[in-house]
Amino acid sequence: MLGAVGDVVDDVVVRVLDPIRHGTDTPASITRRRGGSAANVATVAARLTGRARFLGQVGDDATADLLLGELDAAGVDTAFVRRAGRSGSIVVLVDAAGERSFLTDPGDARRLDRPDPAWLDSLDVLHVPFYSLVDEPLATTATTLIGWARERGIAVSIDASSVSVLDAFGVDRARSLIDGLAPGAVFANADEARLLGIDSAVAGATTFVKHGAAPAVVHAGGTSLSVPAIELPTVSDTTGAGDAFAAGVLTAAWRTDPESACAAGHAAAADLLRERSVSRSGGGRR
Repeated sequence: MLGAVGDVVDDVVVRVLDPIRHGTDTPASITRRRGGSAANVATVAARLTGRARFLGQVGDDATADLLLGELDAAGVDTAFVRRAGRSGSIVVLVDAAGERSFLTDPGDARRLDRPDPAWLDSLDVLHVPFYSLVDEPLATTATTLIGWARERGIAVSIDASSVSVLDAFGVDRARSLIDGLAPGAVFANADEARLLGIDSAVAGATTFVKHGAAPAVVHAGGTSLSVPAIELPTVSDTTGAGDAFAAGVLTAAWRTDPESACAAGHAAAADLLRERSVSRSGGGRR
């Protein structure tokens, strides 16, 4: 079972149909759906294997009812989710090429504290987005869980998450933190890898560097190899594709066959992108 610790938030997806005109109206298509990097990974992992767990905090509000309902419907174990405060929201601005920009308000999601060793029961992999390693008390909670996971032989994976978050945290400090946590797997996109100076395996971890529609690069065992992505005719919204990729990798044999696991990651990301293209014509929570 894969467990992911971090955010589940209400995504407000704004697809801008014309260039934004400041001070007046701009046509747009607006939908709402469940988001959050950790929740995204858990949802795709549950779809692929039937078993995944989300660890995090949501608000004591109606938004949380919807978010948890969607996780439960996807087959994600939410038994350990804590409810307190206010749920988070993210405005996702999607341009004509499908690229995204984010306006983030995590609410009280980063206030998760007092971790319990039982949260790790039955897990094979603990996935931690870097978002979960920045703000307290969630950062201490996540590092505590990582320590317990390593003691119990549970593999740990870390996703670099965001150039802006890494930059604000401090690049050298971020790279030192990731190295010190000694994960088994590390994920980064090309911009994050460039910022962190990743050109080989990070601290001995199997390291997956995503390049969008171009081949991903896998650094493992002193070697590097490229794994082609799956070509898609159109991409309307890339939100969550990196999280789907991570879930696909981590639910495959990434420790023994990272090349085939990377291909599984591409397949999971492609499936999500196809879904996004279909939902653009009318699916999703509005």
